[in-house]
Amino acid sequence: MKINAIDIKPGNVLEHQNKLWLVLKRELVQPGKGGAFAQVELRDLRGGTKLNERFRTQETVERVRLDEKEMQFLFMDGGLATFMDNDTFEQIAIPRETIGDPADFLSEGMVCQVMLHEGSALSVELPPNVVVEVVEADPVVRGQTASSSYKPGKLENGRRVMIPPHIGPGTRIVVSTADGSYLERAKD
Repeated sequence: MKINAIDIKPGNVLEHQNKLWLVLKRELVQPGKGGAFAQVELRDLRGGTKLNERFRTQETVERVRLDEKEMQFLFMDGGLATFMDNDTFEQIAIPRETIGDPADFLSEGMVCQVMLHEGSALSVELPPNVVVEVVEADPVVRGQTASSSYKPGKLENGRRVMIPPHIGPGTRIVVSTADGSYLERAKD
């Protein structure tokens, strides 16, 4: 679907230079001399590289519609994560690199949002936070104040996170899937 550059909005997906780009920012610039243009910050959906591009306001760009589906995570096999479409029961294998670091927090049966373009997955969005168990916690260093000190801990999935001093092995905690940071102690 072709749209004018003036109609580009953050969150749109554009096809430009034979790649798919996510629009991060768009600013309309009207210089004192010459025609107005849209300054657009783009991120490559597959490679993750960023690009700043100028489009004249009357220039047309190709806007792409993506399919967003709820899919259930089944298992990780080597570097591929297998998801199942809850409606059709079709399975799709997605490379771990597509998911990124949050792949550490995938657990069997977890429902995720998968963005698809012509049947191939572009991104996987996990729930904002997950409950995991701490399996190792370093001892507290004496003399540190409790308000600002965190200690290293290891989770059941092997990921290391910084946790408050009062958290020990066997404790279930809530962790952000976006950056792996400790949020709170899990409620039993």
